[in-house]
Amino acid sequence: MRTILSRYIDPAVLALVADRHFEPRDLIVGNMAGAHKSPLSGFAVEFAGHREYVPGDDPKHIDWRVFFNRDKYFVKQYELETNFVCNFVLDTSASMRYGEAAEQKLAYASRLAMTLAFSVVRQSDKASLALFDDRVRQFVPPGNSLEQILRMGDQLDRSATTEKTRLGACLSEVAGRLGRREIVMIFSDFFGDIDELEKGIQRLRYDRHEVLLFHVLHEDEVRFPFDGMLRIVGLEDDGNIPLAAADVRGEYLSLFQRFREGVQSISDRNQCEYILTSTVDPLADLLSDYLNERSRNKDR
Repeated sequence: MRTILSRYIDPAVLALVADRHFEPRDLIVGNMAGAHKSPLSGFAVEFAGHREYVPGDDPKHIDWRVFFNRDKYFVKQYELETNFVCNFVLDTSASMRYGEAAEQKLAYASRLAMTLAFSVVRQSDKASLALFDDRVRQFVPPGNSLEQILRMGDQLDRSATTEKTRLGACLSEVAGRLGRREIVMIFSDFFGDIDELEKGIQRLRYDRHEVLLFHVLHEDEVRFPFDGMLRIVGLEDDGNIPLAAADVRGEYLSLFQRFREGVQSISDRNQCEYILTSTVDPLADLLSDYLNERSRNKDR
């Protein structure tokens, strides 16, 4: 446990955000003794409906009467009195492996997600983890114990794929695993078909999940600080192109800005929260500023 915690969670960063609770914005309908009264799906209290069984669900919640009538597995869902579920969805495709050491995009996104997950679990709410590239590779079902952080970190350690990204299809697959009205945090550079990205987000929003997009970028991608002759090597294709930095800088920056604004527009259209991050941003500052801003917006 200590090894995984030290690899993904900086105690100094955690200390700066320790007194800030992460709260849902639109999911909670009341409070009970300091806990959440929530319409989120779970397996306690009041029956709320059915959804199709997916791998990772506890078989004890299968409704066998429905199975005998329809020859398909469905699980019973209930309304929770206490916990919300926060799902951390990380892009592990090849483009996320750009950068060195702590400034690698995947490493930065992993630390960001794990720190937030630790905070969620520590306040007795539930966290899950999905890792994807061209498909969902790993899924850790929701849990709210410290062992859950160990399980999540173990799956991050096992992540070694270098496949392309299929954002829309993977988000739709994740949506099929969720209950009713959960929180979904997506950590990605969103390099891919953004029309397909929007379809995946629309599926999540149709199911009334709260969706947050953490747009994780390397400073090289944001600034294009290169000079002289370059050889551009594709991380998710076989491209290998020699070019002069001065010849393409202006057009690249223009196209990149259009791309970034396109992702933000998708977020705005679908009433998601958009958080732009660069791997040079100190994690403590990013998390502290973000949680403060979220708290202020919630109180308005």
